[in-house]
Amino acid sequence: MPEEHHELGAFIRRHRAKITPQQAGLGVSGRRRTAGLRREELALLVNASSTWITWIEQGRSVQPSTAMLDRLSTVLQLSSAERQYLFNLAGKADPHGENRFTEIPPALLRIIEKQDTPTYLLDRYWNAIAWNKAAAAHFVDWLSGFESAGEKHPNLLEFILLHPAAKRFVEDWESRSRRIVAEFRADVGKHLDDPEMIRRIQQLHQQSAFFTELWSAQDVVEREGGRRVFQHPSRGRVVYEQSTLLPAAHTDMKLVMLLPVTR
Repeated sequence: MPEEHHELGAFIRRHRAKITPQQAGLGVSGRRRTAGLRREELALLVNASSTWITWIEQGRSVQPSTAMLDRLSTVLQLSSAERQYLFNLAGKADPHGENRFTEIPPALLRIIEKQDTPTYLLDRYWNAIAWNKAAAAHFVDWLSGFESAGEKHPNLLEFILLHPAAKRFVEDWESRSRRIVAEFRADVGKHLDDPEMIRRIQQLHQQSAFFTELWSAQDVVEREGGRRVFQHPSRGRVVYEQSTLLPAAHTDMKLVMLLPVTR
């Protein structure tokens, strides 16, 4: 059996044994050989069959849904780290576990503000949720005019694909657009159960035939850094080396830095 199935089963079994019926809200009567939940009790609480619980604990090739993982995490009273580990073992993205992406760590904000080169932070939808003055000065048609603390956040995909200035601003716009959409598809795979993600993709289909063409190509690539060339409206041609970092405790965020290329 695959190792991840074995680890998932062992993790659930271990935490089932740690939760008492009283902690899970069950009444008990008579003597029990073990203090933890029985398999049939866990099955009842998460709305599954005892057989299904047995199979997953035995490491069989069963595929728990995100809803089932959410119920298991609640009943087993997992911590945030334990919940994330459970979803990782099951090969699923927690649709609620990264809701913290709207809460930007103050230390991360300080890092962004202190950079003297364009630096911005993207959320899972590729909204810019924080940026510094250098980024606002560079991305005049994208970030200028927005308040980073406001409800409406400028979206990178919408800018690249829909804003008329993007074709002039981004050198080799078509190739970069293909790459960006393929990178975005890689991210979407983590959030297939997110209604907001689905809504945004449908909206892009409605607004951009080019997006539909690129999306239909089914290209998937990891986000990478490298040389980025722009035609700035007042500074002319500028060249940067892009670097993207994932904050350890906020993996739905992407910290993007554009470092000047020395000639």
